[in-house]
Parts: sequence; structure tokens; C-alpha cells
Amino acid sequence: MTTPISATAGAAAKEASASPEKRRWTPLSLAAWKQFVNVAKPYWLQDERKTAWSLLLLLVVLMLIETKLAVMLNNQAGEMTSALAGKDGERFWNSVRTCLLILAFAVPTYAFYYYMRDLFANKWRRWLTGRFLDGYLAGRKYYALRADSEIDNPDQRISEDINTFTGRSIHFLLIFLGSIMQLVAFSAVLWSISHVLVGVLAVYALVGTVVALWVFGNPLIQLNFWQLRREADFRFSLMRLRENAESIAFYRGEAQERAHIDSKFDVVIQNFAKLIRKQRSLNLFQRTFSQLTLVLPSVILAQGVLSGELEVGRAIQAGGAFTAVLAAVGVIVDNFESLSRFVAGIGRLQALSKLVLPDAAAADDGKPAVQPRIETRPGHHLALEALTLHPPQSERVLIKELSLVLEPGDALLITGDSGCGKSSLLRAIAGLWHSGSGVIQRPPLEQFFFLPQQPYLQSGSLRSQLIYPSASSDLSDEQLLAILEQVHLPLLAERVGGLDAVQDWEKLLSVGEQQRLAFARVLVHAPGIVILDEATSALDSANEASLYARLRASGTTLVSIAHRPAVLRHHTHVLHLRGEGAWEVHEAAGFDFDRPAGPARSASPASAPAPLAASLAAAG
Repeated sequence: MTTPISATAGAAAKEASASPEKRRWTPLSLAAWKQFVNVAKPYWLQDERKTAWSLLLLLVVLMLIETKLAVMLNNQAGEMTSALAGKDGERFWNSVRTCLLILAFAVPTYAFYYYMRDLFANKWRRWLTGRFLDGYLAGRKYYALRADSEIDNPDQRISEDINTFTGRSIHFLLIFLGSIMQLVAFSAVLWSISHVLVGVLAVYALVGTVVALWVFGNPLIQLNFWQLRREADFRFSLMRLRENAESIAFYRGEAQERAHIDSKFDVVIQNFAKLIRKQRSLNLFQRTFSQLTLVLPSVILAQGVLSGELEVGRAIQAGGAFTAVLAAVGVIVDNFESLSRFVAGIGRLQALSKLVLPDAAAADDGKPAVQPRIETRPGHHLALEALTLHPPQSERVLIKELSLVLEPGDALLITGDSGCGKSSLLRAIAGLWHSGSGVIQRPPLEQFFFLPQQPYLQSGSLRSQLIYPSASSDLSDEQLLAILEQVHLPLLAERVGGLDAVQDWEKLLSVGEQQRLAFARVLVHAPGIVILDEATSALDSANEASLYARLRASGTTLVSIAHRPAVLRHHTHVLHLRGEGAWEVHEAAGFDFDRPAGPARSASPASAPAPLAASLAAAG
């Protein structure tokens, strides 16, 4: 779940520094072009390059054929007009037959061209989405982005902005290539009829393009950029309502939720009002620019036709060629509004790529990535050496110079007041937080299994819930059903319709049942180290004791966060976090939640971590 950028003015201001807000951008600016190249280049140079270039070549060939056929149709339109003006029936019907023959080739070529264009865009979208998803999920960047105020709604950027980027990229690339072909083909026709008309056309198109770029360019890009962002924030507020529907319903918080949603929707409407006002001016300019072309060719060629020096059909042919050439050179003016939306979307994709794609970040600024301050080393067991921890983007010290070793079979209970850093320590061990100093030595994360207080239940079958996060398992149905019995859910499979039944598990199961199902995952995977963050908070004492006893009997190393005295007997040691970085290690047998007693090891510098038992012996 991401944090909307509009949630705080400070975050919005920070994003603005990296957005079009402070830049003079136009659809043809160097900044926009660099961003486009950074996002698009890998597809054309990496593993899909042969497919990409082959499809592009095919589309170019189809465009050449289509352009040639368009020139032939324009010539025949002039021929038919001249035949009618001269009352030459044979010439007219010959021209009609020729037109029909040309159309027999032009229509299927046109249809096949658009089919291949959309197919090409779809293949590019699939590849680029896969590339972003690889980077988004690698190294748990999806988690790290939750704390990054510069990136709002990464889900929308991947699902919608990539789709727009690939589709619009192919669209505009082919438009510009087609415009060049059309310009060359019809300019030759126009030059053969009137040199003056070509000169007028060149000046007219140049003036129109310059006015569009400099008058409408930057404001439209900025407004489209913020429209994308604010639409995403509005959508996120609706998603948040749906995801927290039960809690909101219990609180009866509809009025406040409506006020929050209305505030997001208001900025959407306000920005869109600015956008449509600017678009109104652009539409007025575009309409004037295009409609004058209906008059200009006739005015320039009128004297030649009236004097008899030029056939009426040649004038019609010149008018068609003039319109085609003007469409080619005025392609920016005609597509300016969609180009502005396209450039705004490129900026959002580029910002995301810099954070989730390492090669994109290097290409952008050439600076090495910032290294985590907590060092992680491989080891046979879990050990912390002089670990100091503070939250990301904060200097507040949660834990100061903690050193200890967990031997196989040890069971450590972490306790302390709320906000003292218990869950933060688990995040550091899991590699989710890196802010601080010291060393964490641990086995590969594949040997760990983390159980949060609120289990995550994915969409899928009961079998997929049991074997999560694996996609498959060698365990038989009988073994999976036996595991459900061990976690005191013996009738669950029968109740829901079998192991392959698909349900909305979060709604179907109580929180206690969800926590027991999460314990079943531990039994399925049999990890070496299990870390529980209040993972039994919704269980009764009997179920809690039974599940802990089963884990202890398996010889698994445990690290738990809990507040119930009853769980002490399932642990060998207690790490008591006292706040402000201070900590103590106790034997579980001598620990009292209300008044910790017994030998303790307080926070102090250490050159190397010591096993828990040795730490206590030294302290005693």
C-alpha cells in the first residue's frame, strides 16, 4: 500500500523538484527526449531486439505501400474531376475502374497495418511490464517504496502508464515516419503543380508548429502530469475505503471517509478545469490552423484555373496534395494534446525506473547507489554484532549496540513498551530496514519464516494458502490435511470444499483461524528459524501453547514478540528493550513482565557477539 503524494504539502514539493513543474518542457524538449530514450532503449537493444526491429521493419514497409496507394488515389481523384469537367465519359470510367483496383489493395493493407501496430504495442507492453515487475519485486523494492515520498502510486505507473507509454510510443513513431513518407511523396506532386504553393505551405506549417510548442507546450505537460497524479490519489482513496471496509464500518467513519475522498476528488476536478480551459485555447488554434487550408490552395491556384492554364482536376489534385503535406508537417500541432499527456506519463515512468531498475539509475546520473549502513553477512546461525538501529529517514535510535548470538534450538522472546523497536528489529533481521550500523550475520533468508500478527492470505485455493510462499509442494493431500489437524483446523478443508477450493479467505476465516493457518505454513516448510511478531495474539491460551510446543519440539530456533506471561515457558531467553536504545538480556525462567529481575546484560559496546547463555554467565 503506497502513500498518496498529495497527503502532505512537503512531499508534493519534493516531487515537484523532479517533475515538469520546474522545467521548461515541450514535447520535443531535450529533457523529454532523454527520458523517453532511457525507458524505451532496453527493448530495442536487449533480448527482444530482433522481434522489435522485425516488426518495425514490417510496419515501415506497410506504410510505404499505403503511402504509394494514397498518392495513386489522389491522382485518380484529379483525373476523375478533369474527365467530368471535360465531359469525357471514357476517361472518367477508366479512372473509376483504376480507383476500385487501388482500393482493393489499399483496404486490406490499411487493416493489416493497424493490426500489426497494436500487436507490436502489446508485445512491447508485456516485455516492459515484466522488466518493471522484476525490478519492483527484486530486493523487496516494493516494500522500500512505501517510505519514499517521491513515488506515488507505483501500481498505477506499472499497470496504466506502461500501457500508455508503449501504445503511444508506437503510435507517434509511426505517425512521424508516415508523415515523412507522406511529405516526400506529396511534395513531389505539389512541386510539379505550383512552386508558390510549396513555399506558402512551408512558412504556414513552420509558424503553426512554433506557436503550438511555445504557447501551449509547457502548461499542458504540467497540467497533464498533475492530472495523472491526482487521478491516482483519488483512486487510491477509494481502494483504501474498500480494503478497510470492516474497520470503517465498525467505527461508523463514513462521514470522515467521504470528506477525505471529496478532498481528493476536488483537486482532480480543479486541475481538470484548468486543463480543459487550456485545451479550449489549443482547440481554437488547431481548428483555425486546419480550416484555413480549405481556402489557401484555391486562392493561390484560382488565377491559373480561371485563365485556362491549369485543369480543374489538377487544382483538385494540388488541393489534396497540399492537405496531405500540411498534415505531415503539422503533425505536432494536430497531436499536441495527446503528445502532452504522453510526455507527462514518460516522466512518471522514468522516476519509477530510477528506483527499481539499477541500470536506469546509473544511466540517469552515473552515481553509485547508496550502500546500506547495516552490514549483512552469511552465517550458520543468527548473530547481531554491535547493532544500532533507527527508522528509515530518521536519526531516532531504537536499539543501540546490541550484540548476541542465537544458537540452533534457542528461543528468544523480545518484549518492551510499544514503539521501543521490537518489530523494527525483526525488519532489520529480515533485511527490510538498513538504517543504522553494525553487523547482522544470518543464514540465507530461505531458512527463515516470518509470521506477522495479521497473516497475509492471497487470492487462491486452500492448498495455495498452505504452501505459500511456494508455488508448489511435494507434500501429498493427506500430509496437508494432517498439518491442518496439527494446527487445530481439522474440518477446514471439508467445510470450504476441499484443498482446491477458492474462497475469499480474509472474510471467511476469523483472525484466530488465519493465525493458525499461518502456523500451518511453518509446518509445511519446516524452516530452521521462525520469527513471530505477535503471531498468536488472537489465539486462546490452549491453542497458543499447543502451537508453540510443536515448534519447540521440532528443534526450530524461535524469535518471538509477545506480551503474555504464558509464552515465557516456550523460550530460553528474553531480550527486553527498554527504550532510547537500551536493552537487557534475561533468562526466561527468571523474567517478570511487570518487574524484570535476574542477571542482565545492558547496552554496551562489544567487539563480537556472544551466545545468550555466555552473555548471562559473564554478566552474572
